[in-house]
Amino acid sequence: MVNLKDIKICTIGGGTGNSTILKGLKKYTKNITAIVTVADDGGSSGMLREDLKIIPPGDIRACLIALANTEKSMEKLMKYRFKEGNLKGQSFGNLFLVAMADIYKDFVNGIKETSNILAITGKVLPVSLDNITLFAELEDKTIIEGESNIALLNKNNKKIKRVFVSPEYVEPLDEVVYEILNSDIIVLGPGSLYTSIIPNLLISNIAFALKKTKAKIYYVLNIMTEPAETYNYSVLEHIQAILNHCNGLKIDTIVVNNEKISSNLEQRYNKFNSRQILLTNYEKNYIKDMKINIIEENLLKKSSYYVKHNENNLAKVIYDDYIKYINVVD
Repeated sequence: MVNLKDIKICTIGGGTGNSTILKGLKKYTKNITAIVTVADDGGSSGMLREDLKIIPPGDIRACLIALANTEKSMEKLMKYRFKEGNLKGQSFGNLFLVAMADIYKDFVNGIKETSNILAITGKVLPVSLDNITLFAELEDKTIIEGESNIALLNKNNKKIKRVFVSPEYVEPLDEVVYEILNSDIIVLGPGSLYTSIIPNLLISNIAFALKKTKAKIYYVLNIMTEPAETYNYSVLEHIQAILNHCNGLKIDTIVVNNEKISSNLEQRYNKFNSRQILLTNYEKNYIKDMKINIIEENLLKKSSYYVKHNENNLAKVIYDDYIKYINVVD
């Protein structure tokens, strides 16, 4: 029998969604690997990427903070953004990562040394060190270049037909492929469908590893749709988008929130063309026919202003389900 604390888990995604689930998962195991997209080209990360020709550090920083076991003051420091001068808007944590990469002459080594300083649980890995540009083709054949522009320029809510990367062939980190192949659990999401999750699946060796791994693959859906990327998307459309971009991938289980948000929050989000993602009975039957298991639970974090996953509930339902799956005795 496998001990619960020995279970190896990989999360695959971007910064915000990935960091959310990491906060919950680290309470169960130290064997966590956060695999992070490197397609980000906006904000502080985008500026550093353009200026220094490095992979964007922002999503990596967010995951490091989520897994950190240092004092709150260090977390505040890593999250701090300069308010004045030439560094206005720049993140201290991003600058710290860039400095560490320069000191240790390698970005991955810089991340690992930063991990030691922050005493993180598990490890954080960029999916690749290649300079990746993300593109989206809309249904009307319009092409949008750049991760940040995909969220900003699709103002007519035209559906995304597909996303693709340049260069076409991207070299993943060997360590990333190894962790995917040797994990027990792989979690896709939560996070932006086309700009945080799918870009990782477009890397051929990552897609191959995901198809070959014996790990149980969970896909955690967002609680709300996103105005540009997933406007009015159903649960089924989220799943189909992933499968269309990674043909042959076997999603074992989807995790969906079933608690309705308050009417005040619903009105607030509707103003921005964002609505709640809830399973319909038709979808449940259809997804079961696809041989995909469904977990529906209350995964809402209580807030009057924002809709977020409760990281503790989310981690618990995944671990509880996996325990049933392998009949683990802790």
